[in-house]
Amino acid sequence: MHIRDIFSKVRTTFSFEFFPPRDESAAGELFENIAELEQLKPTFVSVTYGAGGSTRELTRNLVVRIREETGLDPVPHLTCVCQSQSDIEQILRRYAEHGISNILALRGDPPKDRGDYDPKQDAFGYASGLVSFIRRFGEGGGHPDRRGFGIGVAGFPEGHPQTPNRLLEIEHLKAKIDAGADYIITQVFFENRDFYDFRDRCRLAGIHVPIIAGIMPITSMPGMKRMAELALGARYPAPLLRALARTDGKPENVRRVGVHWATEQCRDLLDHDVAGIHLYTLNKSTATREIYRTLGVQDSRALQQ
Repeated sequence: MHIRDIFSKVRTTFSFEFFPPRDESAAGELFENIAELEQLKPTFVSVTYGAGGSTRELTRNLVVRIREETGLDPVPHLTCVCQSQSDIEQILRRYAEHGISNILALRGDPPKDRGDYDPKQDAFGYASGLVSFIRRFGEGGGHPDRRGFGIGVAGFPEGHPQTPNRLLEIEHLKAKIDAGADYIITQVFFENRDFYDFRDRCRLAGIHVPIIAGIMPITSMPGMKRMAELALGARYPAPLLRALARTDGKPENVRRVGVHWATEQCRDLLDHDVAGIHLYTLNKSTATREIYRTLGVQDSRALQQ
């Protein structure tokens, strides 16, 4: 089912993100966590790519396995970086053959281990071009569903680090929507006011697709530092930093503060009619299950009532 169809049936979508395991041991652990999170009945789950598409084969394998071995609806990431049109078309054909109905189209991060990387060699310089290609591929008969793939794109409530001009940033986002994207999933943020401002600016710019909020609970101080790098410089509000400082760095206390903060973000977002909440799980299930439990529900369907 296309994600865009789900928005017409539910008030709020709930989804999780995973990244591909790097070996068989990690794959087994991941599927144990996926099995636990499947009980929460998420609307969909997404699977990431590494920088430069370094995990593209692992991503494709994980997506197909989720599709075939679980009741979850996987949404694979697909990036422009280091890929030709034929590469992208081959990936889309494999997904179509396995009944994958949705794609998250991203520009992608450049590879860190390739000094000879030339972005001019990529099929598309921006995600808007990738969105157009995916739309044409599906509507041209490349997908069994005559409507083609459902397409999501990324949004940045705190601003895109490569586009300091916020007006130009929204223009780039609108170009992706005009190219055929159905919804937006945001980068992780820790201050809901940033999300509400972003949502309002989208509406003023004529962007009226659903906007899903990306939430990631902090579970460790080292993880928080890595998150700041991976999330392209996520801003940590002073109240959150004060709460973390009171833990003296004790791991269990840090985790409790992080999960509590993320839970309060979700509660407030629900109170403000967010279209969806996308939880970045880091391939773990405990924090996500705690957030659901504290919100007073057992699965996503209950939250949609």
